[in-house]
Amino acid sequence: MRQHTDTGKPSAPTTSTSPTSDPTTSAPAAPGDTARPLRYRWVVLAVATVTQAASGFFVQGIGAMAVPLQHALDLSTSQLGLLLSASQLVPLVGLLVAGELLDRYNERWVVGLGAAVVAAALLLGSLAQGYASLLAVLLAVGAGYSTVQPGGSKSVASWFDPAQRGLAMGVRQAGLPLGGALAAAVLPLVAVAYGWRAALVVGGLVALLGAGLFTALYRRPPTVPPVRPAPAPARGLAPGPVAPTASVRARLRILREPAMARLLFSGLALVSVHSGIGVLGALYLHDVTALGPGAGAAVLVAVQVAGAVGRIALAAWSDRSRAGRYRPVLVCLAAVVAGLVVLTTPAGRSPAAAAVLFTWLGFFGIGWYGPWVAHLAESAPPGRTGFALGLVMAVNQVAVVVVPPALGLLRDTTHGFTAAWAALATTTAVTLAATARRGADGRGTPPRPGRHTAG
Repeated sequence: MRQHTDTGKPSAPTTSTSPTSDPTTSAPAAPGDTARPLRYRWVVLAVATVTQAASGFFVQGIGAMAVPLQHALDLSTSQLGLLLSASQLVPLVGLLVAGELLDRYNERWVVGLGAAVVAAALLLGSLAQGYASLLAVLLAVGAGYSTVQPGGSKSVASWFDPAQRGLAMGVRQAGLPLGGALAAAVLPLVAVAYGWRAALVVGGLVALLGAGLFTALYRRPPTVPPVRPAPAPARGLAPGPVAPTASVRARLRILREPAMARLLFSGLALVSVHSGIGVLGALYLHDVTALGPGAGAAVLVAVQVAGAVGRIALAAWSDRSRAGRYRPVLVCLAAVVAGLVVLTTPAGRSPAAAAVLFTWLGFFGIGWYGPWVAHLAESAPPGRTGFALGLVMAVNQVAVVVVPPALGLLRDTTHGFTAAWAALATTTAVTLAATARRGADGRGTPPRPGRHTAG
């Protein structure tokens, strides 16, 4: 694989393209300036990361606001879980639509407009009168956020070659827990001091900042041509945008691929753990370990920071893992099972032990997404990265929607947290056993010409 170096000097024009060259990083962004794209990819990575953090800021902070929300709106745990699910309901379909749009149009506008919808919904939602209105606001937030997750992933994948793609994806995906860490530190204080509607205003302004930055600064790699169908189909799914008349069976055929199946099942299990931490973490620290609001918020900030570090570190590991990108995902599955099991024991009731366990779960139960999404981008058929990202993420949304209220109901019914942690540990262990046998076979499909770009 060719390694690019940024010398800061323009290179001589060329009339041919080497088969080993990487057009996403080597072509000029402006006449006579070949060094600029090499530097500009880091700008793309920065704005994609900030937009991810800003768009998910408020939703990531709902769990940290659990106690003030419960007091202000008289909510049960299952109702609180439904709040987390509301913003994830529309993406069940929205991610598929976003994937199609991303394969047809410039990510700059698709992602920018989606983030703007998030901002508008939250700012208008500050006028909400109660629980039902807040649910409606979060539904609209989910519609806008549908474009941000796959769009940001595709934009980063298209600028970085495979040697650095895992690290770049990990940095970009770290935006979500970093936004969550900031939200956990800020939003509960705003909600207590000024009310939960003021927290929506803060979330809306942060999302608006992300929308503006992405729209103003994102550019496609200079040599990525207008999206058009590739000359030959790949792996049973035609490259390029799928026509509206294509059958559902043809669209879903991508899920038959072994790599996609592993990604699908591991994603469902680990996103359930992430959702469980979000809906039950603050309540567990408050009810079981008796940590005060300040100490509990500090633990949740540590969880999100650990998740951000995990996304970067695990993704960087996947760039160098001889066993392929799925090996770090397997490690995350095993580590999550161990942490959840300990959390069900009396040791998990100690404030210090609980803080360590939640931080551990943050690193692995949130950090898994870095190598996972890089593997997903590389396993997609040529020219269908947007659709593949949208499809698998949309399936994951089933767990994101169902798990928070289900765990909340389980906690309300059993009057404790043990059953919820045990349920998450069991499903994760089953997924580990089912995918481990075939999950360490490398990065998926061997690279083919053109696979190093995500266009």
